Amino acid sequence: MNIAAQATTHHGIREAIRARIVGGEWDLGELIPGEAEFAAQYSCSRSTVNRALQALAHEGIVERKRKGGTRVRPLQLPQARLRIPIIREEVQSAGQTYSHRIMRRERQLPPGDVAQRMHLPDDHELIHLQTLHLAGGEPFAFERRWVDPVTVPDFEEADLTAISANEWLIRMVPFSRGEASLLAVSADAELAQMLKVAPGEALFTMERTTWFEERSVTFTRLHYAPGYRLNFSL
Repeated sequence: MNIAAQATTHHGIREAIRARIVGGEWDLGELIPGEAEFAAQYSCSRSTVNRALQALAHEGIVERKRKGGTRVRPLQLPQARLRIPIIREEVQSAGQTYSHRIMRRERQLPPGDVAQRMHLPDDHELIHLQTLHLAGGEPFAFERRWVDPVTVPDFEEADLTAISANEWLIRMVPFSRGEASLLAVSADAELAQMLKVAPGEALFTMERTTWFEERSVTFTRLHYAPGYRLNFSL
């Protein structure tokens, strides 16, 4: 792996480690290398690595325990009751190749129902993103997402070509509570085109809203292609 060894300041090392976490080098909850190993990789002191890891821990990206090492932040128990799935992992676990296409990405005022779900005024601009998730080159799910740039200022400029917004937010943004609804939605013209179904066909749909403390993070409406099955533990 090509490691950005030139990043020798704690700011540079923090961003280098963050990029590796976002890129999926370590799974959620997985132990990452220790200070000595990172120091050797980046040709710097352990104290510099310590400052970088402490900053990531303060942001909620990693979790540090005395004598227990540093781990990518795992899902907390209240979140794990209905785990937010990483769509890439769902597709790959079925033995298919995952890819995604960003169909729309813009800052705009949200529809009234979205503002209400996120407990925001109607004049609060959000980042609107539409993503088509593919399994083996065929439609798997179509995602309409709104993200609050006040809570997640880095999202507007985030590089989502190699990693979807779904995975970027799960890996990068801690949330303290959320709400989810499961429902059937009739395919409108856009959904019919994206998912290659007949207009009016019933689609399994998940709506999800998350907050960090009292600040909204994102509202997502995720429509799955026919045949999708949601599995979770009670």
